Amino acid sequence: MKMWKRAASLALASALVVSLAACGSDSSDSGNADATTFKIGGIGPTTGDNAIYGTAVENGIQLAVDEINADGGINGYQIEYQFEDDQGDSEKSVNAYNTLKDWGMQMLVGTVTSAPCVAVVAESHGDNMFQFTPSATAVDSIQYDNAFRMCFSDPSQGTVSADYIADNNLASKVAVIYDSSDTYSTGIYQSFATEAEAKGLEIVDAEAFTSDSNTDFSVQIQKAKDSGAELVFLPIYYQEASLILAQADRAGFAPKWFGVDGMDGLLDVEGFDASLAEGLMFLTPFTPDADDEATQTFVADYEAEFGDTPIQFAADAYDCLYVIKAAAEQADITPDMSISDICDAMKTAMTEITIDGLTGKQITWSEDGEPSKEPTVVVIENGAYSVL
Repeated sequence: MKMWKRAASLALASALVVSLAACGSDSSDSGNADATTFKIGGIGPTTGDNAIYGTAVENGIQLAVDEINADGGINGYQIEYQFEDDQGDSEKSVNAYNTLKDWGMQMLVGTVTSAPCVAVVAESHGDNMFQFTPSATAVDSIQYDNAFRMCFSDPSQGTVSADYIADNNLASKVAVIYDSSDTYSTGIYQSFATEAEAKGLEIVDAEAFTSDSNTDFSVQIQKAKDSGAELVFLPIYYQEASLILAQADRAGFAPKWFGVDGMDGLLDVEGFDASLAEGLMFLTPFTPDADDEATQTFVADYEAEFGDTPIQFAADAYDCLYVIKAAAEQADITPDMSISDICDAMKTAMTEITIDGLTGKQITWSEDGEPSKEPTVVVIENGAYSVL
């Protein structure tokens, strides 16, 4: 897989071959002998439609940075942290990356959403800068060997969802409503369809919408209803899901509902009747209602600091910082090292560590940047998440 990533990078960015082979040759790669802090940047949407995700990531990182600094930092060095808003837009995300580079960023936590991450990872790869996304799920988000992720990929979510539905006999006839204009949604749908067939699930209807037609779902709902679907799979974000649930209720359609991690935030949609989400199941690596000590401490600290209950994106981001700390200590890196040397050391160290985090236990990473951890499915009961 690592060889594939390198081959892909050469095909997509042949102009960089010479500089990449040298692990970066600009003056910024010489390091800074006077550096006394690690500069870690973050990128994600804190305004716009997906602001709930970016704000959660920004806050999760901040909480971890404060804790790590109070506990002595990384290898005895403090962390400086700066977060830039990209509004979920690829061009703005690249601009944010360049702003952080000018600031002196040495490692990047981000981006939050997939399309901007695909754009930014091409830049970070060119600089041989370590990049760790908490939540970008598209395969190409970590297509190069400098990039890792905390969350499951789109194909993983689709496969795990189909397995869970089949293995727990939730339904035999399944309909799907997905966003054909979104790489996140289509990627999950495609892997779900493949695994559903292998598991003997019948997809009786698959209905698409786009970002230009994401408010009226009456046609999709009626077709799913007419198909005899017992369960509807929603590989989409919570905004559209809230509309689908409300419109299905008005249409008298009450199947089982199953979603993925983009469903987190559904209960906080303004004006949405949360009772319509009762019984909805979805994949998530984190629930604030879990009763383990680490989760409850994190939730209490987050609520005290930011006045809000954390969602999974906050937990993913929080875990990212502690993973970076563990890998940096494994590699014994220091702030005076070059960006490229830091990256090369982190790439190796990431495959050598095992982490117990908020979003999984005994998490490991392979050279392709993908995590290995057990999935969690929750159901909404009485207006809260309950682990199944």
